[in-house]
Amino acid sequence: MNTYFKLIVLFLTMTLVSCEDVIDVDVQEGPTRLVIEASLDWEKGTTGNNQIIKLSESTPYFDTTTNTHVTNASVKVTNDDNGQEFIFTHQGNGEYVVTDFEPIINQSYTLEVIHEGETYSANETLTSVVDIDDIYQSTEDGFDDEELEVNIIFTDPEAEENYYLFKFQRQGDLLPILEDGDDEFSNGKEIPWWFEKEEDEDTDEIEAFRPGDIVDISFFGISEAYSNYIGILIEQSEGTGLFSTTPVPLRGNCINTTTPDNYAFGYFRLTQVVKTSYTFQ
Repeated sequence: MNTYFKLIVLFLTMTLVSCEDVIDVDVQEGPTRLVIEASLDWEKGTTGNNQIIKLSESTPYFDTTTNTHVTNASVKVTNDDNGQEFIFTHQGNGEYVVTDFEPIINQSYTLEVIHEGETYSANETLTSVVDIDDIYQSTEDGFDDEELEVNIIFTDPEAEENYYLFKFQRQGDLLPILEDGDDEFSNGKEIPWWFEKEEDEDTDEIEAFRPGDIVDISFFGISEAYSNYIGILIEQSEGTGLFSTTPVPLRGNCINTTTPDNYAFGYFRLTQVVKTSYTFQ
């Protein structure tokens, strides 16, 4: 009887194994596109003269190519009022730098990138940001009343609509966390903002702040157009939930004026930024 039972088990095992087929799925690949990382950020308390623009090329999803730097482009930014041009010099690694940029609040600038005979253009206005009034820690405002969060207080200007971007990065973490907001319901008022480390859905681990942790904080004033762009980007980076829309290629403001269908990825932004750090006690 045991022999008969073993033969049945062996037969079923061989049948199941033989039913395993390797399925090759062809993943549709889009065209290679220019990627423009043009964030000209003027930190308060500095001249803002030193700026970097990074150029690369997009790759297929499963491609392991790491060197996608664009090294043969022409890059310049122009002050739209007086025509002053700032020529960005290539450094050999896809980075184009300038050391004489002159940031002016509420001034409009135009970016021009020429790559492989095609011209890409974008326009943006340098947006100011208010100072941070206070920064402290608590356990009162976050989702978990037992975990530490950093609290930031700033006062919104009453005269205009304002849009904000926060970048939080605990020292030692690989990636920062971005959060965006506006003054639609708090125009001209003191605005409290808090940030708490959330549970990692992939590992089910809570990487909460602990005493001694240092978090670097960047507080940007951004334009409405960039706010719309970064809001969608943040939503897509958090994954597709039950009620989320299907992620689609996100276009920035860099237009190919030579061949419009061959648009670039990325965004040309000009912002003023306040940078600070907080050490948890």
